[in-house]
Amino acid sequence: MISQMDLLMLLYGFLILYSLFLLFKRAGGRRDQECYILDYECYKPTDDRKLDTNFCGELITRNKNLGLNEYKFLLKAIVSSGIGEQTYAPRMVFDGREENPTFEDGILEMEEFFHDSIEKLLSRSGISPQEIDVLIVNVSMLSVAPSLSSRIINRYKMREDIRSFNLTGMGCSASLISVNIAQNIFKSHKNVCALVVTSESLTPNWYSGNDRSMILANCLFRSGGCAMLLTNKRALEHKAMFKLKCLVRTHHGGRDESYECCLQKEDDQGRPGFHLGKSLPKAATRAFVDNLREISPKILPIRELLRFSIMTFIRKWSQSRNSGKGGGATTPAPRPVINMRTGVDHFCIHTGGKAVIDGIGVNLDLSEYDLEPARMTLHRFGNTSASSLWYVLAYMEAKKRLKKGDRILMISFGAGFKCNSCVWEVVRDLENSNVWKDCIDSYPPKTLANPFMEKYGWIYNEDESTFVLPQFEKN
Repeated sequence: MISQMDLLMLLYGFLILYSLFLLFKRAGGRRDQECYILDYECYKPTDDRKLDTNFCGELITRNKNLGLNEYKFLLKAIVSSGIGEQTYAPRMVFDGREENPTFEDGILEMEEFFHDSIEKLLSRSGISPQEIDVLIVNVSMLSVAPSLSSRIINRYKMREDIRSFNLTGMGCSASLISVNIAQNIFKSHKNVCALVVTSESLTPNWYSGNDRSMILANCLFRSGGCAMLLTNKRALEHKAMFKLKCLVRTHHGGRDESYECCLQKEDDQGRPGFHLGKSLPKAATRAFVDNLREISPKILPIRELLRFSIMTFIRKWSQSRNSGKGGGATTPAPRPVINMRTGVDHFCIHTGGKAVIDGIGVNLDLSEYDLEPARMTLHRFGNTSASSLWYVLAYMEAKKRLKKGDRILMISFGAGFKCNSCVWEVVRDLENSNVWKDCIDSYPPKTLANPFMEKYGWIYNEDESTFVLPQFEKN
């Protein structure tokens, strides 16, 4: 006969087992919600689409709407852009049709990328198109019907129940928005595999007018793209390259100044293009600060947050003390800089331009080693819009900088105005074979040559009387 004490012991043991069951189930549930990168493939267009210095000069002279001042402004922008001779442009530019691109030109630009990168990615990963549960495509400035995502589904004969998303108008920070969509799906669905495709179509927005705020985009934006496989499948954890630790999105679209600083529009003559306003640096700084304020507590140790708070308080106290004494009795404390290295090992910065990279470097007190991947990516591939981050990541991988357990902070900016950031953790040793494999040994060069400065640097330093336009010859 079972005693009362035995029953209590059995009940107690059952409660312990049940608690352990719930604990492991909850832990397993969290594992099902993780977001991993299985693999990614950055696109390298063919060599016949490279923009060298001679062709860039020829391309500028073909624009008959430019006056002398616009020629000088455009060449000065190219010289100081940080871009080299190996970046890529759409085919219609080389065919001399940049002023009158067709609808099919835009489709061709995207399909060349799709067919090259998606096929390489699926082949290398061993994932078949039928295994893709979610497809997310982001191309901001090309909207077609059927959508670009439908074109991919049709080409690869994907399943009828696939969840498909086609994002437009999201700007250069769109790839992290796509990752966030996949992450949210993973939280409510187990064993999901997502294909994210990120690029930009330059064809319909290659500007042929003379508005300075719009011709600047031609100097920075270049063809490129990236396809990546994300998953939350436990069975594929051991194959994953990176695990998403956190992701933060900041949107300042409610502020007119921020909203209007990056705008797809037509100029006074009705020519389409992309406007980059003078308020862009200010809008980017505000969005970056707000984003940093939110992501820092998620990734930095308490000791660093406490140190930064104390230094900020001391500086404010010093400033108020000085103002109370009628100005400047003592030197105010220096502006505190948060040390992101206490929670992050590598910095993957959007290649929006030389000024963007420099600005983030100053604000985060980063070294040239930290900024090297972004600078070299800008030089080799230019600003490839939403896919830029992945070329920077590929540079780090090709340089064998990424070790298991390392954390990578990604920072991107985009029209809206938006600043999106996230942190990835390296979860296994990487093979270091990617889009950089053919040239990585030559980066960084001892001296980063600027071929545009060598060829055109004299132009905006000479008197106007020395010009013979449009050949750019000296008297």
